[in-house]
Amino acid sequence: MTEYDDLAGALDDVEGYLLGEEPTLTRLEVADRAGVPIAVAEELWRLLGFPQHADDERAFTPADVDALKLTHDLMELGILSPDRMSALTRTWGRSFARLAEWQVGLLATVTAESDDDPAESLARMADEVLPRVDELQSWVWRRHLAGAANRMLAVGAAGETAEMAVVFVDIVGYTSHSRTLSETELVQWLEAFESDATQLAAESGGRVIKNIGDEVLIVADDPAAAAEIALELTRRGADDEDRFPPVRAGLAYGDVVNRLGDVFGPVVNIASRLTSVARPGTVLVDEGAYRALSGQTHDEESDESSTAAYSFRRLRRLSVKGYSRLRAWAMRRVSES
Repeated sequence: MTEYDDLAGALDDVEGYLLGEEPTLTRLEVADRAGVPIAVAEELWRLLGFPQHADDERAFTPADVDALKLTHDLMELGILSPDRMSALTRTWGRSFARLAEWQVGLLATVTAESDDDPAESLARMADEVLPRVDELQSWVWRRHLAGAANRMLAVGAAGETAEMAVVFVDIVGYTSHSRTLSETELVQWLEAFESDATQLAAESGGRVIKNIGDEVLIVADDPAAAAEIALELTRRGADDEDRFPPVRAGLAYGDVVNRLGDVFGPVVNIASRLTSVARPGTVLVDEGAYRALSGQTHDEESDESSTAAYSFRRLRRLSVKGYSRLRAWAMRRVSES
């Protein structure tokens, strides 16, 4: 028996609170009241990752009717085309599903550690905590919305493509080290890695796009900011006195496609490939990043070069997945050379 078993009934008791009221509507009734074809409603719920329900199962509330109406209104206004709706709702579904799993797990853990009755404790926690979390989530979203708007205005309305630096940072020896840790220790280790990387990225003018297990993807508008992030993270990883794990990094610079909070394109792929072949504690950069950071053109390239801040050593052309002759340089700070 786990710490969550005693809470199963309690979680059922607060479902009505979480949804705003007890579910009284079937999916057919929701679609009918919203004036939306049931096929459209089902597609929306599928994209959001919601569980399927039978026609006679009362699993919905009037809030679901309002949400369906809002979605339909946005489509009618031309804000959301079918393709955009699909992409946006998939992103919402994945993001909020992960966030909800973590939040409920945290709430259940705190409740299980209480000496009070599980149902009463969980209901009290939900009543006191959830409104504050709801308000904080809205604030975080609006702050990120303001930041994204500022970045768009800074680079101009050039669509979804923008020139930026992409950094992948990968933990060295993750598989072997993770086997020595308990589940709790592994989670704490990865959370510390993600937290430190996110903080450094923000302080240096970059931002974390996503964490992929033992890897973090960071972007920055300024290639010098991306270089500092990559070099500082590898420096910390090489310090035996620092809790930050040993890492390696790949940096590429050029046109990147921004879509729904993620980044795509050859520049992203190249940064990932460079990371996969980098030695522990090193930073590899592609041709775009090298030229942006060194100021050299193709005709001026040499096997070794340096600026006031960085030194570069050209590598043999790399053969990686998708790129048979990839040009790359190992980058270091001049003070560390």
